[in-house]
Amino acid sequence: MNPVKHVAIIMDGNGRWGIKNKKSRNLGHRSGLFTAERIIKHTIKKKIKYLTLFAFSTENWKRPKQEINFLFKLLEEFFLKKMNNLHSQGIKLKVIGDKKPFPRKIFKILLESEKLTKNNKILHLNLALNYGSKFELINAINLIIKKKIIINESNLKKNLYTSDSPDPDFLIRTGNTNRLSNFLLWQIAYSEIFFIKKMWPDFTEIDYNKILIKFKTTKRNFGNI
Repeated sequence: MNPVKHVAIIMDGNGRWGIKNKKSRNLGHRSGLFTAERIIKHTIKKKIKYLTLFAFSTENWKRPKQEINFLFKLLEEFFLKKMNNLHSQGIKLKVIGDKKPFPRKIFKILLESEKLTKNNKILHLNLALNYGSKFELINAINLIIKKKIIINESNLKKNLYTSDSPDPDFLIRTGNTNRLSNFLLWQIAYSEIFFIKKMWPDFTEIDYNKILIKFKTTKRNFGNI
């Protein structure tokens, strides 16, 4: 039985779900947020210590400005209303990605949330915002050069956004799309990958449990026989 320390999720399909069910991409994003809350709670219930959620990529800036503004408002609303609750559950929040381009108010809220929860131990939640794996790798190499240390696998890992997290045991992508979309390319080198047809708002704890069961019985060779 494979132990599960770290789960990574690409929460795909919110906009398409919203158009189909609510005639609005924005309402799909709001529904996806409710799903994220449920999956966070279930991750804690299953005593999994690390969870990484892909919320906003470096490529998402190409979306319509109205949708981006709604996503920022949704993010702000979530942190203002839910952060104390997440803190009380023992969740440590870490934002992975480049926070600097975000509006000043969002930037400040993210920093305050990280500071508030930094000592929590129940769940380490990586929230990928303005995240792109290629940017992360270039950033790590530049940090190594600045520190004047040798470029090798160990030092690169230590300078990634996820330096304080083990590599994901498996990656889930919902939305019936079979690609990685520039997400954790270094970290998932040996992760199992589960592509799910359901859109993210339709993803349930039952779906999550099925993946956990399948992963735990999967033979993992890591290059061996």
